[in-house]
Amino acid sequence: MNHSPEAIDGLTRLARTLRALPPSCGPVRLVGVDGHAGSGKSTFAARLAAALGGAPVLALDDVRSHAELFDWTDRFRRQVLDPLSEGRTARVPAYDWNTRRFDAEMRLPAAPVVLIEGVGAGRRELRPWLAWLCWMDLAHGEAWARGRGRDGSAQREFWDGWERAERRHFAEDPTRPCADTLVRQGPEGYVVLPGHRAPRPSPQAITDRDDPSAVR
Repeated sequence: MNHSPEAIDGLTRLARTLRALPPSCGPVRLVGVDGHAGSGKSTFAARLAAALGGAPVLALDDVRSHAELFDWTDRFRRQVLDPLSEGRTARVPAYDWNTRRFDAEMRLPAAPVVLIEGVGAGRRELRPWLAWLCWMDLAHGEAWARGRGRDGSAQREFWDGWERAERRHFAEDPTRPCADTLVRQGPEGYVVLPGHRAPRPSPQAITDRDDPSAVR
């Protein structure tokens, strides 16, 4: 995919902001990318990681499971936060959604900036460890429609249960009011705007003119 000069410059400025933050988890600046399922978190996190020179990314879909859609914070602390806070590489078993078991182990180094993306990345148990929090600002109805379209009819039953669980999660623990930046997708790409969390050094409005059609 070709990157326009505006897109490269925009992501570079956001990456510069993140690099300048004080560490939040040992030597690591932990950055959360949260939003409704289907809102584009994975795509945005991948592009931001590239702008950061290849920052490690942990997808929460590899952490959660069918049995623990949101009840994984204790395990996350042990497997991710504790080692990163000590400057060690985190070793995280990845969940296989087809076999329904934790399988291959992922390694997450204690890099200067580490991205955590997925529904719940900005939950209250994680926020004290975050240097920055991004919210993918897309309404849940549109996001869920995208997610269902992506996953097809075979996942219809799972999505029915997921929507109930996600709705309950954000009702009890909303992320958007705590976000440092709101990320929106328009016809020409991403626009990153200041969020509601303060006081924080926030980047100016950033437009990323990459193709926004790839959404996860």
